[in-house]
Amino acid sequence: MFQWKDVLSCNIAEIDNQHKKLLEIGSRLYDIIRNQKDFDYYDDILYILQELQDYTVYHFDYEEKLMQQYGYEGLEEQKKQHQHFVDKLKEAAKKDIDEEQFSFSLDLATFIADWIEHHILRSDKKYKDFFNEKGVF
Repeated sequence: MFQWKDVLSCNIAEIDNQHKKLLEIGSRLYDIIRNQKDFDYYDDILYILQELQDYTVYHFDYEEKLMQQYGYEGLEEQKKQHQHFVDKLKEAAKKDIDEEQFSFSLDLATFIADWIEHHILRSDKKYKDFFNEKGVF
């Protein structure tokens, strides 16, 4: 579910590494889902959610500054998509998950996996050639 695939590469080392980190964070959430028995993972889930929020802000800021620096015309659309993801994470963080840890984790993991994969494949791939032509790899 959270495995790096070469098809996800944007051919920009730092961005690929950041995408891999996002997948790694999602993978830890998925591990909780797979291992969930009668154990309470509340603190782990909250930690992963906070880490995901913090890292996405860092990653989106990096991408957006790079786009602004090189005059990428799709910057505003990227900002909208990034904000949508951040808003969804903030919304998730407000939920009372204590009694619904499994379903919350499953829903969140599914949302993250779908969003990351679709966003990279549809939106981030659009800037691959643009940045490569500018010498950014």
